[in-house]
Amino acid sequence: MKWNLEEMNGIENKVAIITGANSGLGLETAKALILKGAHVILAVRNVQKGEEAKIELLEKTNINNSSQLTVMQLDLGDLLSVKEFSEEFQQRFEQLDLLINNAGVMFPPYSKTKDGFELQFGTNHLGHFALTAHLIPVLKKTPGARVITLSSIAHRGAHIYFDNLHGEKGYKASKFYGQSKLANLYFALALDEKFKEAGVDIKSVACHPGISSTNLFRFGREKATWFINLLLPLFSQSAEMGALPTLYAATSSTIKGGEYIGPNGAGNRKGYPALETPHASAGSRDVMERLWTVSEELVGMRFDIESK
Repeated sequence: MKWNLEEMNGIENKVAIITGANSGLGLETAKALILKGAHVILAVRNVQKGEEAKIELLEKTNINNSSQLTVMQLDLGDLLSVKEFSEEFQQRFEQLDLLINNAGVMFPPYSKTKDGFELQFGTNHLGHFALTAHLIPVLKKTPGARVITLSSIAHRGAHIYFDNLHGEKGYKASKFYGQSKLANLYFALALDEKFKEAGVDIKSVACHPGISSTNLFRFGREKATWFINLLLPLFSQSAEMGALPTLYAATSSTIKGGEYIGPNGAGNRKGYPALETPHASAGSRDVMERLWTVSEELVGMRFDIESK
């Protein structure tokens, strides 16, 4: 299967939120959606960079209607910011067809969010968990809405360190990145189960970009390493290709909810979108259920998914 942007249809006038949309995968996802007529909210931590991304998108797409793009401030590492963003969005918009939980940090030095969570777990997972919970009311009002959450091949072999979620008993950046991406996958799968149980018309889908050459690899580093400069291009793909699994998950008519979409090449590192089986590390129902409960406790809110 070589699904591409030419096959992406039926999203004109739909409203999409993309977190981390000012660069990399988020920027490419936004570009594809606005070219097909969607209204995209660039949910970004740095508003100035968001406005610069908006200008870049308008120039690259030759779209004259700047109202197709809205920049809104969102810091996923700050639960108050998540709440304020969600409230403002629901004051300004009556529908939300696509919530694309894309933003993330990768391999930073040990640090914490404003709420005291380990930065990667707090931003990549808990920030998106809280954002989705806040936006459930508007998602339920939108027929056929979808929540797309980006995981990673780094979930393979990863663990949820319930006794050390925030790295206070020891920290290794790669392991905690894996934890956050495994949490993303568990969240997406559990969320779809809850949607189906409640009988609401929302689908939750997980996806990953394979290994894509984006500035995510440079987060927290003053200079790119020789690995990034020399080796990454050999086994990675462009951000444009890396965005295809997200776009497929968000728009394909074959999606039923609960899928995991990734590149179809060797090791799922690059290629065109295809259905993928999560690694065995994401196969524990006990871990899934415990993670959901712990996440609700940490963000201080519960999901209101019931249809009425």
